[in-house]
Amino acid sequence: MRIIRKNSEKLLIESFIREFKKICKNNELKKKRLSFVLTGGSSPINLYKKLSKIKVNWKNIDFFWGDERYVSNKSVNSNYHLANKTFLKYINIKKKQIFPVNTTKSSAKKSSLDYSNKIKKYFGKNKISFDIILLGMGNDGHIASIFPNDLQKKNNKITRNVIRNDFERITINLKEINNSKFIFLWLNTKNKAKKYSQIQNNKNKQIPVNNIKRKNTVLFLLK
Repeated sequence: MRIIRKNSEKLLIESFIREFKKICKNNELKKKRLSFVLTGGSSPINLYKKLSKIKVNWKNIDFFWGDERYVSNKSVNSNYHLANKTFLKYINIKKKQIFPVNTTKSSAKKSSLDYSNKIKKYFGKNKISFDIILLGMGNDGHIASIFPNDLQKKNNKITRNVIRNDFERITINLKEINNSKFIFLWLNTKNKAKKYSQIQNNKNKQIPVNNIKRKNTVLFLLK
């Protein structure tokens, strides 16, 4: 795992942008499109706002979501809504580059199956391996909508629905996260950094963040 530590969110964002630009450039040189999996919650808001102002070839990048709540995409609780409001609507991309979870299906299970099929179609005969997956972390160590004691490591599906007390959700599974070329773990507050340290010391393998493939991960950590 490569760790980038900074003492302010501003510097952490600048580091993220440098890493992001480098990967974008490498993909362009190889004449490959870049798949970028976005995260939800409040953690990436400032990052998204800064990303919307940088100069990269956005037309070469396709956007996915690591998880989504089973709500309307116009809801304030929608991860798509958050990313669109703070980021996507400000950059030069076409609708066909955006691959949101379709939450208009009759159940979260059907939305999950639809998203799996969408991802399969995107990669075609190639192995499913996103270029960059951006992850936040909850205080309990959850990533995407994979929660403690519900890792389902042997689940071979690309996505699954998750039942929670607040919202039913659709999440990419742990296997697909770890198949990503780069996992960017975004811990932009001192509280998250402290929680992460406690979780790492605990070494509990039932906590999702402890199951991220370390060699694929760049950890952005606030001092």
